[in-house]
Amino acid sequence: MIAAPSPNFGPRPAGLPIDMLVLHYTGMDSGAAALERLRDPAAQVSAHYLIEEDGRVFALVAEEARAWHAGVAHWRSGNDVNSRSIGIELVNPGHDFGYRPFPAAQRAALTALARGLLARHPIPPRNVVGHADVAPRRKQDPGELFDWAGLAAAGVGLWPRADAAPPVADMAAALAAYGYDTADPVAAIAAFQRHFRPARVDGAADDECRALLAHLLRLAEEKN
Repeated sequence: MIAAPSPNFGPRPAGLPIDMLVLHYTGMDSGAAALERLRDPAAQVSAHYLIEEDGRVFALVAEEARAWHAGVAHWRSGNDVNSRSIGIELVNPGHDFGYRPFPAAQRAALTALARGLLARHPIPPRNVVGHADVAPRRKQDPGELFDWAGLAAAGVGLWPRADAAPPVADMAAALAAYGYDTADPVAAIAAFQRHFRPARVDGAADDECRALLAHLLRLAEEKN
């Protein structure tokens, strides 16, 4: 763990538990540039941790403080995601600068860090999300190349199967029940696909997506 304090944080509301983990990609041309921005008072953005592609982990904001990473966001009836979450930035150029797979060393460091966070805070599996999940109309990260399945296999988050439950009838209603903001249903479906059906992200509620979401809702009930 490398200390790299950022001045960009504030207090959390008293009594509010940390019950979310939000994953991002940096979306910049280098990790050094991202680290500089996350520590720049003028930028007014931050995260609790940043993980480089080689697995180095930088600690920017103390977990008990409110980092500024999610922006305008929503999850499970709550709009102030920053106040209840830990934010982790993964160094990756993102869709605008040459999006690429996340290296094994980076994934291993994330898994170790995330498992520690789950041990310290009451974060249910369904609240391990990407930036796109909580801001589907604005964000794509960490995107369709992120290994959500591998992270879930390590005990962090959920991963559904398409053959484990009958498809949901109303995709938008089921997405809202799981936690998504469905004001823009196509954006919400695309965010869901980036996370849980990355092979095809088209915003269309096909039978595979309906079945995956049905199993996901069942898993959420069993493990929350």
